[in-house]
Amino acid sequence: MQYRTLGRTGFKVSAISFGAWAIGGSWGTVKDADSIAALHKAIDMGVNFIDTADVYGDGRSEKLIAQVCKDRSEEIIVATKAGRRLNPHTADGYNRENLTKFVERSLKNLEVEALDLVQLHCPPTEVYYRPEVFDIMDDLQKQGKIQHYGVSVEKVEEALKAIEFPNVKTVQIIFNMFRQRPANLFFEQAKKRRIGILARVPLASGLLTGKMTPKTTFEKDDHRAFNRYGEAFDKGETFAGVDYEIGLQAVEELKNLLPEKMSLTQMALRWILMFDAVTCAIPGAKRPDQAEQNFSAADFPPLSEEMMHGINEIYEKYIKNPVHYLW
Repeated sequence: MQYRTLGRTGFKVSAISFGAWAIGGSWGTVKDADSIAALHKAIDMGVNFIDTADVYGDGRSEKLIAQVCKDRSEEIIVATKAGRRLNPHTADGYNRENLTKFVERSLKNLEVEALDLVQLHCPPTEVYYRPEVFDIMDDLQKQGKIQHYGVSVEKVEEALKAIEFPNVKTVQIIFNMFRQRPANLFFEQAKKRRIGILARVPLASGLLTGKMTPKTTFEKDDHRAFNRYGEAFDKGETFAGVDYEIGLQAVEELKNLLPEKMSLTQMALRWILMFDAVTCAIPGAKRPDQAEQNFSAADFPPLSEEMMHGINEIYEKYIKNPVHYLW
């Protein structure tokens, strides 16, 4: 496993870490025993950073992580998020009372005295134009409830605005072979400010595993069934905003580029690590076998220039025009 420094936090985290949305919910049937086994497998493989949120299973994900961390001797860094519990989810809801309440609930769920990292959870764009919200986060840090804070964003423009605030130390953003825009300008600016970057949706909701077909079906409570067009939240969170059928066509061409003994999942994750601005990719895993597939990707050598060029050509052919400029 590779380790990279998470911006100015000082944390050294695994370059491929654990995204815990799937073990909370919205990904079909998930058994707690399998989730716990997947977390243990990840830690066995060197993962020391887990990303979750208070809304993942209404606290289920946080509580499972707390259970696993109690059983391990390793130091595990846990990032959570706050804000999406708001209903309605509005900028006005990002106030002192609500944010304090959300942070205190996560402290209880994770069974810690201070949260390692709290991220504002894809707030409305207007929040990034309200300095008072970031003042509240500063105060929560001074109170010892959180060690560090950052943001999780939908759009590159939001990321660029967020890092203007001096104590924002991390940005979580969708970045994968089907969502390449963050590399254009944002990565450069983030490096200048020593911002840690968490690449989420690294496998485009499973599209980039290469295991899906036009006949693949999803359970009703799986966001890949109910949010393809943004019915529940931003459509970019599902299949990275790529049309499913077009994505399948692109995946078939990507398979032709695969090196020997490397799966498409591993190539997709290794591609992300080719960008030194990225601190870590955070794929999800519902079972130990998925965890093993994901976290072994960091052990592969860098992708060749020829492969990187081929991946970019497929992106230009299928994905760039309909997706690139939306986020």
